[in-house]
Amino acid sequence: MDDLADFLRTRRARVAPETAGIPADSRRRVTGLRREEVAHLSGVSVDYYVRLEQGRARQPSPQVLDALARVLGLDEVERDHLHRLTNRPACKPRPTPAPRLRPELLRVLDLVADAPAFLIDHRMTVLAANRHADLLYGRRMQGMNIARYVFLTDEGRALLADWDGCTLDTVGHLRLAAGRCPDDPELASLIGELAMRSDRFRRLWARADVRTRTHGRKAYNHPLVGYLELHQENFMLPDGTGTELVTQSAAPGTAAHDNLRLLASLGATDDAAADTKPANETRHAGEPTA
Repeated sequence: MDDLADFLRTRRARVAPETAGIPADSRRRVTGLRREEVAHLSGVSVDYYVRLEQGRARQPSPQVLDALARVLGLDEVERDHLHRLTNRPACKPRPTPAPRLRPELLRVLDLVADAPAFLIDHRMTVLAANRHADLLYGRRMQGMNIARYVFLTDEGRALLADWDGCTLDTVGHLRLAAGRCPDDPELASLIGELAMRSDRFRRLWARADVRTRTHGRKAYNHPLVGYLELHQENFMLPDGTGTELVTQSAAPGTAAHDNLRLLASLGATDDAAADTKPANETRHAGEPTA
């Protein structure tokens, strides 16, 4: 499916005619604006706009794109996405550079001593995580794909208190990533897998919504410490790889802060128990005993 045409059609369908100065009409059968209405309000010919929605016109000017963004009521993230979709190079773009996990960057995770912190790539795969993040998710996060975790696992559905909101954020993130990296085969494979295995992902993907998350609330129903409402901050690294540093914290004196400390203490107890096991209990199967 053509990403530009899909994006324009879905944005057009969500605009109420009244907000564009078009009187309400009970006989109207079209959801949102008609193609000719978008064309007239944007100052382009109907034929040209139809060709845009059909994927037959690929290089509209920045002025046309800005006019379309205004008529369609796009926010800043959506407007940038629209420009990106129409300005892909004709030749095959260079592959997205792989993130380089410098030791100095990994040390930043350990410096976040009392809260979960992890690094994700543009596909939402966890590149590295600190101990608090592993404890929060009840597993080693490194290598875990968050999109798969959200849509395809019972654990994700149970842990994420606002699962519906997380699915919206996840699809919006992957839509943006697909716009930035249209020739990434691993990303395309991930999106295809999610669409095949999750009805909700398939429905949300068809809406063509894009969104970016820079900060906000992240709530969990943790099996050991109960409800945790944390504040999440996303920091995009300036290396052009799409890597983000994610931190999740709670203000001192809050129940969430106390529960994070409890979770850390429970993890420390588990670590100590593992360290005191007899040597023959911690050997791999098949190893000889001393």
